Amino acid sequence: MKSIHHFAYIFLIAALMSCNKYLDLVPKGQQVVETTDDFYKMVSYPNRAYPINNFQYLVDDQWIKESYVIGVLKNIDIINFTFDTTENRVSRLSASTLYNRTYEYINRWNMIITLVDQSKGDEQIKQLAKAEARVLRAFDYFVLLNTFGRPYVPETAATDGGICIMDKYDLEATPKKSSVAEVYAFIEKDLDESMQYLQAKPIDVYHPSLAFAWALKAKVHLFKREFDKCINAAQQSLAYNDQIFDLVTYAANGGPSRLPVTAGNNPEVLSYVYMTGRNELSIGYTFCISPELRQLFSPHDARFNLFFNTTNASFLDIGAGTAYWGTKYTSFFTVTVGMKSTESLLMLAECYARKNNIGGAMDLINKLRAKRITDATEAKLPTPATVKETMDIIISERRKELLFGFNRFWDLRRLNTEPDYAKTVVHKFPLVNTSVPQVEYKLPPNSNLYIIPFAQDVLKKNPSLTLNTNEPLPW
Repeated sequence: MKSIHHFAYIFLIAALMSCNKYLDLVPKGQQVVETTDDFYKMVSYPNRAYPINNFQYLVDDQWIKESYVIGVLKNIDIINFTFDTTENRVSRLSASTLYNRTYEYINRWNMIITLVDQSKGDEQIKQLAKAEARVLRAFDYFVLLNTFGRPYVPETAATDGGICIMDKYDLEATPKKSSVAEVYAFIEKDLDESMQYLQAKPIDVYHPSLAFAWALKAKVHLFKREFDKCINAAQQSLAYNDQIFDLVTYAANGGPSRLPVTAGNNPEVLSYVYMTGRNELSIGYTFCISPELRQLFSPHDARFNLFFNTTNASFLDIGAGTAYWGTKYTSFFTVTVGMKSTESLLMLAECYARKNNIGGAMDLINKLRAKRITDATEAKLPTPATVKETMDIIISERRKELLFGFNRFWDLRRLNTEPDYAKTVVHKFPLVNTSVPQVEYKLPPNSNLYIIPFAQDVLKKNPSLTLNTNEPLPW
C-alpha cells in the first residue's frame, strides 16, 4: 500500500463515469487530507444530493402538468409518465446523474475506509470515521440497487442482476456486476461492522447516527421480507429517536408562516440529504402530486393543509384535482430522499401487521395520525379485521408520510413482487385539456420499467456490464 502522503491531494468532487474505470478525478475543490481528523471531517458532506428524474413519474403519487406533455417532443419524463415500452430507454440515457453521483459518494467513503488507518491521529476517531463511512456507503449501495438492480425476490435474488460493488479505494479496480443477494449481503456487512463504533449524537447532522444506521438496517430487512429482523432494528432505531414532529400543535400555533423549521432543525429527520439541494421543494411545479394521492389526504390532515397549494394555475392544471408542495424550504424542511423516525415507525407497523399483530400495528398508525390529523375523531382509525386491510392502511400512510423522493417508487417495486399487494398503476391523461383524446396509460406490476437501465456512458466503458432489463443496446 502506498504511503498516505501519495494521496495527500484528494479531490472532494469526483466523477465516477463507469463501473469499468473506478473513477475520474475532476480538479475541483481540492483539499489536503493528512490527519485522522481530516478524514473524519470528510464524512460530513452537507451537499449530498440524489436526483430522482430517472424514475420520478413511474409512480402513482406524482403528476405532470399537461403543457409539459401535449405538443412536446418525447423525452424521458413523458416516456415514464405514459409508461411507454416502445422506447429504448438506453438510447435516451447518455448518462445518469443519480448513478454517477452516487458512485462518486461511494468513492469518497472508500477513500476514508481504505486510507484513514495510515493517518496520524486518535485510534477511536479512525474507527468512528470508518464506521460512519461504511454506513453511508451502505445507504448509497441501497439507493443504487433499488433503482438499477432487479427487485429482491428471495427465490431468485442469488442470480438476479444487481450492480457493481467497489469495496476499497483502488484506481485500477474493474468490478463485475454482483447479484441482488450479493449486494444486500455487502450492505448488511457494512452496517453490522459499524454499529459498535457509532454515536447516538454525532458531531453534526451530516454524520450518521445510531438511529439512522438502525433505521437503514430495518429497511434492508423489510425489503428482504425478514420481518422479525426488521422489527428488532426498527425498535433499536426508535429507542434512539422516536420523535414525531407534532403538526397538530404546529398548525394551531400558526404553521410554517409563523414558525419556520429549517434543514438541520427537524427533530424527526435521521439523515439530511437532498434530491437537488436544500431549496428543492421550493420548485413547486416539479412536485405535483397526483389526484389519487391528493384524495388519500382526509379533510383535517395537516400534512396536506399546511404545505400544499391547489389554486396556482402557473404550476397546476386547475380542475385536474392535483396539488403541489407550496411551502418554501426556508419555512419548513421535510426530508425526501433521506430517512426519518416516522419511517421507522411505519416499518415497525408493517412488520407487526405481517406477523398478524394487527392491534400493535394500528396502535403505531394511530400514534402517528394523532400528530398529523387535527380532528381527534378523524385521527383514530378502528382496528381492521384482516392483515390485508391493515396493510392497505399502512401503505396509504406511507404514501402520505414519505412524500416525493425514492420511497413510493421503491415501495411499488417491492410490493409488486407479492400478489396480495401488487398494483397496476393507471395514469388517465389529460384531465383538463380537450384538444387531444384522453388515454389510460397502465403500468403493470411486472413491468421492466421499474428497473432503470444503466446509461450509455457506463455501458460503453464497461462492456462486461449487462443490462438488468430486456432493452437492446442502441449500438
